[in-house]
Amino acid sequence: MESAKENQPQEAHLLVFPYPAQGHINTMLRLAEALSFAGGLRISFLNTEHNHRLLSSFAPRPNFRFLSIPDGLPDEKPRSARVIELFHSLRTRSVDSFRALLLAGGSRDPDGWPPVTCVIVDGSMPFFMDAAQALGIPAIVFRTISASSLWVYLQISQMIEAGELPFPADADLDEPIKSVPAMEGFLRRRDLPSICRQATKAEDKMLQLFANISTSATRSRGLILNTSNSLEAPILSQIRSLFPTTYAVGPLHALVESITSSSVSASLLSEDRSSLIWLDAQPDHSVVYVSFGSLVQLTQEEFLEFWHGLVNSGHRFLWVVRPDLVPGGTEAVQMVELEERARLVAWAPQEDVLRHRAVGCFITHSGWNSTVESAAAGVPMVCWPRAWDQLVNSRLVGEVWKVGLDMKDVCRREMVESMVRAVMEGKKAEELRQVAAEMAVEIGRSIGKGGDSMFDFDRLVRDILSLSMCASIYAANAS
Repeated sequence: MESAKENQPQEAHLLVFPYPAQGHINTMLRLAEALSFAGGLRISFLNTEHNHRLLSSFAPRPNFRFLSIPDGLPDEKPRSARVIELFHSLRTRSVDSFRALLLAGGSRDPDGWPPVTCVIVDGSMPFFMDAAQALGIPAIVFRTISASSLWVYLQISQMIEAGELPFPADADLDEPIKSVPAMEGFLRRRDLPSICRQATKAEDKMLQLFANISTSATRSRGLILNTSNSLEAPILSQIRSLFPTTYAVGPLHALVESITSSSVSASLLSEDRSSLIWLDAQPDHSVVYVSFGSLVQLTQEEFLEFWHGLVNSGHRFLWVVRPDLVPGGTEAVQMVELEERARLVAWAPQEDVLRHRAVGCFITHSGWNSTVESAAAGVPMVCWPRAWDQLVNSRLVGEVWKVGLDMKDVCRREMVESMVRAVMEGKKAEELRQVAAEMAVEIGRSIGKGGDSMFDFDRLVRDILSLSMCASIYAANAS
């Protein structure tokens, strides 16, 4: 006969699994760290073995640990430029390892932790969500892109029905898109995710893949987004019509600091904090910060156009030039004539850089993490998006929030110089700084006590504990 103790619900054990890319890992690690302070939760943060080996040091709390499973690709194969190949490898080769990890617990767990009672999985990997729920473990999905980008992906079938997708390669990219609710007033063909530009037929595999991935979240127990009402209220209202249980808990980097009084991030690249020392010696609002994230690559020509545009602007600049930013282009990087006004670093602590008094604007690829970090710091942006959701985000910055300028589809030194001058000098720059500062204040209210993001975070904690209780009771009865 089983004892009463054996029939009692297990302690709540949450597993968090991001898509194995820098931006996804950073965002979901911030959420996991915030949840570790909530109380009543053990948290396992799952990486692929490849990224687990590369991650910089991070000291977790006693109720927080890291685990890993294989991604199915050979160790020597680069991951950063093979997004779709990595996706298919995870889908076909990693689900069994994920399932085995979920089934472990108690005496079978290396640390003696109880079985997993709830998972938060990156919404770009719905096959892991399905695997968890097939075992009776409730799954909540986290989409690390903007609510606006997710909403566009969700409306792919409507755009096809309206005849707005696909469109010819030589079509007018400034033609408005009218079939996406709440975005009719500002969305153009030019602002759609890159897969929309590339599609030549309604049955395009990438279009259908992204549409299906986005709608798969309806099979989950909830949807988490790294945003807030202060950033995307009209779009959140639309998304909640499809996903009633939506948690808008962003910007997460700011929310984590509000909860833990510290900044949390993990990097697959080593950080060079000497950039902050250099910034300390610069006047207020005098430096242009340039970073294109962890994946974007430039041709030698593009690098030189940006370089000469920045130099010709006459402003100081701090540029993150990753080792792989210009593939095969070391000559281009080495041939530029460095001067006192410029500093090139391999990486930088971006949140700290953006908050520094010396930074006057941010030239960005418009990845969502970079976008919300700049918005929370009150720093105007010059957007140069390359692909995916970045094209939507840059339109938010320039046309909806009006905290920056959108330079998509253009890479000329004259344009770079003109954009930098506009954001750093004169009346336009003053207007952008004022609007950006006001947005930062609104974001601060969202993540503060009583704010909408903090409210949703508290609701998320309660729901995780409730779902975990139900799952552990089900497991105890099933055994």
